Amino acid sequence: MDSRGAVDRATLHRAVTTALSDATAGAVDPPAFTVGDEFQGSYSSVGSAIAAAWQVRLAVAPTVDVRFGIGWGAVTVLDETTGIQDGPGWWSAREAIEWTAEAQRQPGLALVRTTYRTTDPTAPDAGPINAALMCRDHMFGSLDERSVRILKGLVSHRSKKQLAADEHISPSAVSQRAGRDGLDLIVSASRLLAETP
Repeated sequence: MDSRGAVDRATLHRAVTTALSDATAGAVDPPAFTVGDEFQGSYSSVGSAIAAAWQVRLAVAPTVDVRFGIGWGAVTVLDETTGIQDGPGWWSAREAIEWTAEAQRQPGLALVRTTYRTTDPTAPDAGPINAALMCRDHMFGSLDERSVRILKGLVSHRSKKQLAADEHISPSAVSQRAGRDGLDLIVSASRLLAETP
């Protein structure tokens, strides 16, 4: 997360802290801030980590956009007090987030926000997962604010009729927007990504 450009950093920090505290499903070590605007956590599966990252991203959108690096492998806590970690899982996640930051500088990949890396041959294959993540990131990053609000509602299992009332538009307009912007597809893809072992 790049919080340096935020007008009200304290409010932003509180919003992200709340989002992190809500993203504990499947957490072995719940997500929390470490240094500056970076945060980390450990999850029981790649799918749980992907789902948590998505949950956090949705919670703070469209006000702020967040980058995620997801890694697979063992993690060792070097210092319990500071939470400093090491190990293949930590280094894979670090490589993933650095790649994400670099990718954002390329026009064709400017909307990429989530990357998965591993060096473990027994881990879920990074190729197909990253392909799905890149496509979802691009679709989500292309949405306008109304579509983001509708997507958040769909993820929260609200009906299109309820969302139409919230937006003061017709249910048909919500359905058309969901089809045109791929909102139902984003919801379905996110469900499938969350099932990754």
